[in-house]
Amino acid sequence: MGITVVGSVAFDTIETPAGKRERCLGGAATHFSLAASYFTEVSVIAVVGEDFGPAEEAVFRKRNIDLRGLEHAAGKSFFWAGSYMDNLNEAKTRQTDLNVFASFEPKIPEAYANTTHLFLANIDPVLQRRVREAMPQAKLVAGDTMNYWINDHRAALLETIKGLDVLVINDAETKTIAGNSNLVQAAQTVLSLGPKSLIVKHGEYGATAFFSERSFGGDRIIMHPFRAPAMPLAEVVDPTGAGDSFAGGFFGYVASQPELNPQVFRKAMFYGSVMGSFCVERFGTERNASLTREEIDARFEVFKDLTHL
Repeated sequence: MGITVVGSVAFDTIETPAGKRERCLGGAATHFSLAASYFTEVSVIAVVGEDFGPAEEAVFRKRNIDLRGLEHAAGKSFFWAGSYMDNLNEAKTRQTDLNVFASFEPKIPEAYANTTHLFLANIDPVLQRRVREAMPQAKLVAGDTMNYWINDHRAALLETIKGLDVLVINDAETKTIAGNSNLVQAAQTVLSLGPKSLIVKHGEYGATAFFSERSFGGDRIIMHPFRAPAMPLAEVVDPTGAGDSFAGGFFGYVASQPELNPQVFRKAMFYGSVMGSFCVERFGTERNASLTREEIDARFEVFKDLTHL
């Protein structure tokens, strides 16, 4: 019951109050797959350039992540540089070089044909939809997006999210899609557009799930909100991959279970918060690439204590 994720594998240069790292491994598919790999098998569909070498590949191999869908193209890998010096909750982009990612056309290996869970990370919604249509066997499909696609490619995005079981976005993106500043009303609107469930990320304040009877085989859109906290941390080193790590922990746990029900959904929210909290403790992939399942489960228990009297 594995996951296939399609998205970016990149290099990031990141500056935060804790320091600066040049060209560390990043990208949505990278952070997602590392987090999800602690719960289930993960396969990656992405593209990298000639600057992606054995050292970077070893980060994935160590977690037994399948890279048969990782295309190696002539040129440089996707590169992003950003700063969190003004606000740890919002990156200030310094540089974006799409490089080989600019012409990315996802290629699905035949070996991925039996994937049961599909995650469409933050890429062009047209490409997301093509992958979804090419993998009809996936029984649960989740996806992410960002304001650029919401504002400038709205028609394509709305067509894509019709085919999603779970949409994972932040609160600002939820309100932008719905055109409504009230989160509950905005969530209701987003669910009416097609997704069966909506996961809204709030950064350092945790995440809220809006799920309905449609999430578990019913036909009514009556929302049942559920809030998962974020871990209070003394220091946040690098928040860059937190959202993708949350998505990986959430969807990885869901994929590891024999069925989806409200209890699984709630536990998955906590595991998502766990993986996001580990990610921000180091730069890039440093923390989530070297965890143990025992550490993850121990922090899960801490999260439970945070929310119980």
